[in-house]
Amino acid sequence: MSLFPELDPQRVFRLPVSQLHTLHVEEVGPADGAPILFLHGGPGAGISTMHRRFFDPSFWRVILFDQRGSGKSTPLGELRENTTWDLVDDIERLRKHLGIEKWVVFGGSWGSTLALAYAEKFPERVQGLILRGIFLARRSEIAWTFDDGARRIYPDGWDEFIAPLSARERGDVLHAYHRKLTSDDHAVRRAAAIGWNKWEEQASKLVASAGEIPEDEIEREIALAQIEAHYFVNDSFLLPDNQLLRDAVNLQAIPGIIIHGRYDIVCPLTSAWELAHVWKKARLEVVPGCGHAADEPGITDALVRATEEFKAHVR
Repeated sequence: MSLFPELDPQRVFRLPVSQLHTLHVEEVGPADGAPILFLHGGPGAGISTMHRRFFDPSFWRVILFDQRGSGKSTPLGELRENTTWDLVDDIERLRKHLGIEKWVVFGGSWGSTLALAYAEKFPERVQGLILRGIFLARRSEIAWTFDDGARRIYPDGWDEFIAPLSARERGDVLHAYHRKLTSDDHAVRRAAAIGWNKWEEQASKLVASAGEIPEDEIEREIALAQIEAHYFVNDSFLLPDNQLLRDAVNLQAIPGIIIHGRYDIVCPLTSAWELAHVWKKARLEVVPGCGHAADEPGITDALVRATEEFKAHVR
């Protein structure tokens, strides 16, 4: 199935969630439609026009928001008061603000991490989960991307990624990039963000499509890389390391569909496989010939079919 036609949001508002952070929120579809929450990836990527198009706008009331420091939320790139549990509390604050009793939650990559954290803390508020590209934020998954995993698939991209680092810095690439991304020197932050995001983009699809970053997008690209590095050096604020898999016991009453590309290099299939084994009401769909990105045709088809299938759960 293909994406639904482009549609402007019917309602847009800003929601203060602390003295520091204010969220940008959009709604698509009828106000009395079945509520479904979209959680973007990154962390720090922000929402896009494409994200509205996974859902039938005649049925779903789609709620989308830019997480702290992301997209049109302010302040852009802010790392203070920005943890997984701050974001989980923001979701619950948004639900209460909108007067929604329960909703379906849809998230991919980091969005799947955040959806799981929210559903495990507030299972009574979740009617179902549609997840893509499972990322459980374990140290082994971070090491796959920034130490000794993805580099074996993309040695050329890895060499380009670590080229700006000294021999000593290459002993801990993640922390070296974190230092550059939080440097007081804007030029250093800019160069590090371009390198960081290019490495991730190259590994996201079977055929990489990264191009030059438009100058008016540079600050958001820096914010994305800064927020990701901030989360990853802090173990995504999840303790113990296997917290999301351990607490999946709280999902047992929640139906779910897990979509995962067979050749996902960013988030290898292992995590989705392990999650599906402990979450008995979830169905894992492995999509052949696809990687990590939601806009690969096979992944898009699976996600749209999942939102159509879930209509039966909420009627």
